[in-house]
Amino acid sequence: MKGIPASPGIAIGTGQQFRKAAPFVEERAIEAEDVLQETERLHHALARSKKELQKILTFAETKLGAEESKIFEAQLMILDDVVLFQAIESRIRTEFRNVEFIVFDEIEKYRRLMESSGDEYTQERAHDVEDLRNRILRNLHEEKLVSKFERPSIIVSPNLSAADTLILSRNEVLAYVTEIGGITSHMALLARALKIPTVVGVRHVAGMIHADTQVIVDGYSGTVVLHPGPTTLEEFRAKRDRFQRFEADLAELRDLPAETTDGRRVELSANIELEQELEFIRFQGADGIGLYRSETLLIGKEAFPSEEEQYRVYKNLADSMYPRSVIIRTFDIGGDKMMAHPIQEHNPFLGWRGIRVLLDKEELFLDQLRAILRASTRRNLRVMFPMITSLKEVRKAKTILERARRDLRSQKVPFDERMAIGVMVEVPSAAVIAEDLAKEVDFLSIGTNDLIQYLLAVDRSNDVVSDLYDEFHPAVVRFLRRIIERGKKGKVWVGMCGEMAGDPLATVLLLGLGLDEFSVVPRVLPEIKKIIRSVSTKEARKVAKHVLTLDTEDDIRAYLVAYMRKKMPDVPLE
Repeated sequence: MKGIPASPGIAIGTGQQFRKAAPFVEERAIEAEDVLQETERLHHALARSKKELQKILTFAETKLGAEESKIFEAQLMILDDVVLFQAIESRIRTEFRNVEFIVFDEIEKYRRLMESSGDEYTQERAHDVEDLRNRILRNLHEEKLVSKFERPSIIVSPNLSAADTLILSRNEVLAYVTEIGGITSHMALLARALKIPTVVGVRHVAGMIHADTQVIVDGYSGTVVLHPGPTTLEEFRAKRDRFQRFEADLAELRDLPAETTDGRRVELSANIELEQELEFIRFQGADGIGLYRSETLLIGKEAFPSEEEQYRVYKNLADSMYPRSVIIRTFDIGGDKMMAHPIQEHNPFLGWRGIRVLLDKEELFLDQLRAILRASTRRNLRVMFPMITSLKEVRKAKTILERARRDLRSQKVPFDERMAIGVMVEVPSAAVIAEDLAKEVDFLSIGTNDLIQYLLAVDRSNDVVSDLYDEFHPAVVRFLRRIIERGKKGKVWVGMCGEMAGDPLATVLLLGLGLDEFSVVPRVLPEIKKIIRSVSTKEARKVAKHVLTLDTEDDIRAYLVAYMRKKMPDVPLE
């Protein structure tokens, strides 16, 4: 069975099904004299939920450290949200409905809003809100969950929250497998921090697990095998041993540059969402941060963070990574993701999002740009604008940036006057005018996730057509060549921060096309560095030249697989 690899490693063991029934909620009318009792039940459930989360937080701090534990601090903050729980109490008093129904209905509004977002990260945060809601409901019913197992197990579940992931790890957990979830979920982040192999998005797997079901979990390729035969077991044991040796070898590369055998140096950076990932990316040997998704500052908030709040985060990024560079992407949000006043759009992917929102919300944009500029005094910050489709948008954004500079100069606030400016190339129109964009900015960063969707007219989150999403489609490869060539003609460096940059199968091709910077998820940094250091520029160009002659994505993939298996057989491709 295939899923999404969320935490690397290979585990072989007995599957253990873990299910949490959603709390049953019925709507009941109550009498006026019952209002006080229902309110007291709410207070009791909140107190119990806080106590549980505080225990989880303490355990997380002991096991993972303070940074990784901030996930649970965020849930505790929601429990302290005065506005939310005053609204719940008010509805109990005015609507004369039971507390379970009001809690479910009120929190469900926020969960639905986040889940309907076109943004994967925001959708994942909806699971955290749902988990907190269910915790309160269970405590209203004073239910307890069983989280202890008698033997080492591979945990298989429809879905796991961050709290489940941590609490279950008190057992001897060999691996996690879930039916839903993504690599940006808090569950996946914790699994990586705990170094537990994990595969998510394996449809219908939980119902197939019974007593003594033997399971193989391959967190490199996203493969899950049920009831493996002797040959399959031997194959995966050999693969596990080979990858463990490979991981040990990668540790020796940590402090070496991402440089080809003939001396061409490229920048190898990390994509991050959370400040708690900083220590890990430094440990992995990143040259810097190639993409900081600043919109994560908006999650769970009723209003946009102030300039001062943003400044503190950006300053911490700059200080923590100095002298390495940090690229901050300005808020990549859409009408489907606005916190205070969401709007509904039939197709948010083609709607009011990215730079369009920021240019319409100039004061919001100014706050963010001033915060970034104030944090730039170490001269290692760069700013990047999302979803650019025209020169007009770039020029208007630069005009607003200049206004932010004037504001700070008038206040005699220091900042980096020469801070580099870049744009995301993630829609076809930007790719077509890449040469013109290069005249306006200091760098281009290719966002392959959206670019491929728009170019191939495929929504990769749509199960019906997601198989058509392919980064090795000849049109995609030729588009990438065009962007890189036009960028270099405009004398700017060209990077990539989409998932393709972190695909080992694509590394040599991208080197051969002339890519200057790879920005990848932190866990694959050493692997990509190993590949870069194993090939010459001349050889990479030869590979790219041949790929450009191939007619189909299947031919391209087959050629690259054959090349990698011959050139670097120890690099895991699946």
